[in-house]
Amino acid sequence: MPYSLDFRQKVINFVENSGTITKAAHTFGIGTASIYRWLSRPKLSATKVKSRQKKLDWKEL
Repeated sequence: MPYSLDFRQKVINFVENSGTITKAAHTFGIGTASIYRWLSRPKLSATKVKSRQKKLDWKEL
């Protein structure tokens, strides 16, 4: 389940207002990779997966 948009904005505001990414991750209980990904995006809205890789059919193998 994706994080809400207001939560993402709260984390980004914390980082932009002289907070470090490590401190934000610890304070909000999320991974640093999530924060880096949110900072690199043009929009903070959640992305939808267009298609997923199909599982292997063991019978065909």
